Amino acid sequence: MSRRRPAIAWPHVALYAGLLAAGTLALQGLDYLRLVRGHGSAIHDGLLAAGFLGLGVWLGVRLFARRPAQVPVGQGNPQAQAALGISPRELEVLHEIAAGHSNKEIAARLHVSPNTVKTHVARLLEKLGAKRRTDALRRARELDLVP
Repeated sequence: MSRRRPAIAWPHVALYAGLLAAGTLALQGLDYLRLVRGHGSAIHDGLLAAGFLGLGVWLGVRLFARRPAQVPVGQGNPQAQAALGISPRELEVLHEIAAGHSNKEIAARLHVSPNTVKTHVARLLEKLGAKRRTDALRRARELDLVP
């Protein structure tokens, strides 16, 4: 004799599954409420600290981000620049000198080696007929190469 399995009542299974899910959800909700009531100030402090951390990072990035040097190459007196044979890169170096930067600072700002900057400065001194950087700046201002 073969035994026959009873038919599964799917509506009953779905009902029991739904009730178990609702009970589990209710218990999880109660556990959450217990956590919030028991540690509410710690949660509040943590959220506040996370908010201030995000604000600090955002402000730090906005305020202390390095901006690339905006050198107005090509402005000034193009006739004098062409007559003296000053290249656009040498003009950039001249603008950086006028801003008061050292050779190392100029090298970092223009992404070149300090030796390259020294070479540009030496050529500028030669082309402007100057012995010092201050003499070169005075001459460049006379020629309206730098503001």
